[in-house]
Amino acid sequence: MEMAEFIETRRPRWQQLESLLDKSESDGLRKLSLEEARSLGKLYRAVSSDLLWVRARSGSADVSAYLNDLVGRAYALTYPGSRPRFADVWAFVSRGFPALMHREWRMYLAAVLLMAAGAGFGYVGMMVDPDAAHYLVPEQHLDMDPVKRAADEAAGKGMSVEEQAQFSTFLFTHNIQVAFLAFALGITLGLGTVVMLFVNGLFLGALAQVYAAKGMTGWFWAWILPHGIPEMSAICIAGAAGLVIARGMVAPGGLSRGQALRKESVTAVKLLFGTLVLFVLAGFIEGTVSQIHPPKLSVGFKITFALTVGAGVYAYLLSDWMRGRRRGARAEESVGTAG
Repeated sequence: MEMAEFIETRRPRWQQLESLLDKSESDGLRKLSLEEARSLGKLYRAVSSDLLWVRARSGSADVSAYLNDLVGRAYALTYPGSRPRFADVWAFVSRGFPALMHREWRMYLAAVLLMAAGAGFGYVGMMVDPDAAHYLVPEQHLDMDPVKRAADEAAGKGMSVEEQAQFSTFLFTHNIQVAFLAFALGITLGLGTVVMLFVNGLFLGALAQVYAAKGMTGWFWAWILPHGIPEMSAICIAGAAGLVIARGMVAPGGLSRGQALRKESVTAVKLLFGTLVLFVLAGFIEGTVSQIHPPKLSVGFKITFALTVGAGVYAYLLSDWMRGRRRGARAEESVGTAG
């Protein structure tokens, strides 16, 4: 049977399964009649067979993706399974998430560039017009003199331990909210995500220039970078997740927008879930090393610590890519030896 003929003859049962899945996911399996429930099981097995047929003949990627989505949804309803095991979570954190980052590196790079563009705009904007501070600098820093703050911290007159803990908790919660919002705004065709990433970069760049203008560049980055590298990376990953959702809406790739959105949403949620590890790391550092200022911890030590943390974070995020490079190198060696 030719592929076109196969699609034409099988399409009605695919559409019937899709209709039953939509109803089940919207209203619950209990709303199905006995006949509909039986049909769901039969159609699930039949469409699974169709998927195998298409794959065996290297059929259309769009058709394969469509059938795979139907089978996956039907499987999730038919075999809801048990609660996730620790081994499954660890497998995702250790290998699944880096592999996902490898596949979606373009979305991540786009998010990083958007935040960097915002930071550059904020920095240059403050250099050109310092009076723009009321629009570009975060409100809690408007009346704070960087030199006085550094002197107070050195003299032990800075925030108390309790105030530092409250401030760190506020920042931790705020940044997670920013990440989730950047993810959720992907539904606005990505426009909201773009704005969120740019604005967060803008605030950072403007604040960096305020400290640089007072000769406090080193002090500023020693404060920001220890927790900022994992934290800003996590926000950019959440932004990448929002862009993935937007991709499903703007470029469905032969699927209906609803199907593409469901497919891309799975990837986006996994990306967002992966940021939790980075946020936990950033929160721990933010409540400890980041809040200990010179002379207790020198600028050099804190910058070195930040770069070490950053190297570890990106060694983790790029681990799947590095494993792929090593596998490729071994394969080339094997070919060379055989030759």
